[in-house]
Amino acid sequence: MLDFESIYTAVAPELLLACAGLAGVTIGAIFGDRFNSISFKLGALVLFAAAALAGFYWDGGRAFDGLVETSSFSNFAKVVSFISGGIALLMAEGFLRRHDTMRYEYPLLVIFAALGMGVILSSSNFMTLYLGVETLSLSSYVLASFHRDSPRSAEAGLKYFVLGALASGLLLYGISLVYGFSGSTSYEAVAASEASIGLLFGMVLMITGLAFKVSAAPMHVWTPDVYEGSPSPVVAFFATAPKMASMVVFAIIMFTAFPQVTAFENWQIIVSIIAGASMLVGALGALPQNNLKRLLGYSSIANMGYALVAVAAGAQYGAGALLIFMTAYVVASLGLFGGVLSMRREGGMVENIDELAGLIRRQPGLATALTVLLISVSGFPLAFGFIGKWQVFEAGLTAGLLPLIIVLVISSVIAMYYYLRIVKVMWFDEQAEDFEPVDGWVTTTVYASAMASVALFIFINPLSELAASVAESLIS
Repeated sequence: MLDFESIYTAVAPELLLACAGLAGVTIGAIFGDRFNSISFKLGALVLFAAAALAGFYWDGGRAFDGLVETSSFSNFAKVVSFISGGIALLMAEGFLRRHDTMRYEYPLLVIFAALGMGVILSSSNFMTLYLGVETLSLSSYVLASFHRDSPRSAEAGLKYFVLGALASGLLLYGISLVYGFSGSTSYEAVAASEASIGLLFGMVLMITGLAFKVSAAPMHVWTPDVYEGSPSPVVAFFATAPKMASMVVFAIIMFTAFPQVTAFENWQIIVSIIAGASMLVGALGALPQNNLKRLLGYSSIANMGYALVAVAAGAQYGAGALLIFMTAYVVASLGLFGGVLSMRREGGMVENIDELAGLIRRQPGLATALTVLLISVSGFPLAFGFIGKWQVFEAGLTAGLLPLIIVLVISSVIAMYYYLRIVKVMWFDEQAEDFEPVDGWVTTTVYASAMASVALFIFINPLSELAASVAESLIS
């Protein structure tokens, strides 16, 4: 007999998202285009409600005979992921309306993608994990190519699908090897099994598949093209909610399924190599970019490398640092892509960095907010991003990952150039043509993200204490 109380405690947000998604499909089939406009508001409301449920059942629970198990660590990631997904959905409505692509299917795809994020964050079994990964991935492939009349969007969706299928195959093959050599797909049972060569091979293949999901090198090749070709609000979603969920799941799997001394020593080396490569590829790849979305794609690769430093540091040192760093990254990314959505002129959207020239004289508020966000994502002091990067730096140093810390510092210095280059263009270059006004959700997101970055920098102690406490729940 089903224990409904345990089910609600463990997966209440996912139940809400699944019901809302199925109800939305039915309503859309009945009302058609009349459901288009209201679907965005309702979709965002559903995502915010899912975040509230994750907060309400903060301590989590276990259900379905151990197929799902949540804790405050995973619920922290759910809250951030669902809220950022809801905000990205609200920013999308005006953009899609102007491009005549506003359809009720868009918020439904975001809801199903959020359902996939919730499932992977709740999983305690590799079968549940794979179910969530495919739910998230299939929704993401369609979102990437949502602007079906755009060749760039179609190309982005195709590249994402082909490479994503390869990564999913590697992940599934890794899971099959882990099952074959441990006798179980449960994280707990795998952790209790004896280390073997076959198990390590499976673990390596799983790490490769997961590296694709977080766009870490060398599985990063899709990121700049998908960021450039996909509609801007889609990229705003990709860069925030799925990144937070996927990186936290990466950490949960490493920390809980492979904690054995032999396995840890092996995966720490592998994750360290991936982290170092991601930081350097992201930092160096962004240097020659003039397209802002493509630059932010390479920036994402570098930032995932920084986050992987926290994963390589292990659960004791890196779990809390990972949550703080990823929260800072999500807050800054939402605002920066709001800035991209603000770059519209009569001829359509513009994406080149040079189009921001002299923005401080045209729109001083927007230019100041974007400057704060660029300072934050670069890790420069005076914004929340600095705290996140400092926590990662400290975790890596405490764990003895000195070579990785050196790479982190070098890549951060390189990154300062392309972030400050954008600031220089906005503040000191000759004034370019004015942008057209955009809908209020976009500008509100930019300003709110900038204010949140400053406020969280000033009042960091409560968040640090919360991150430390939820990290303890994972360690225990």
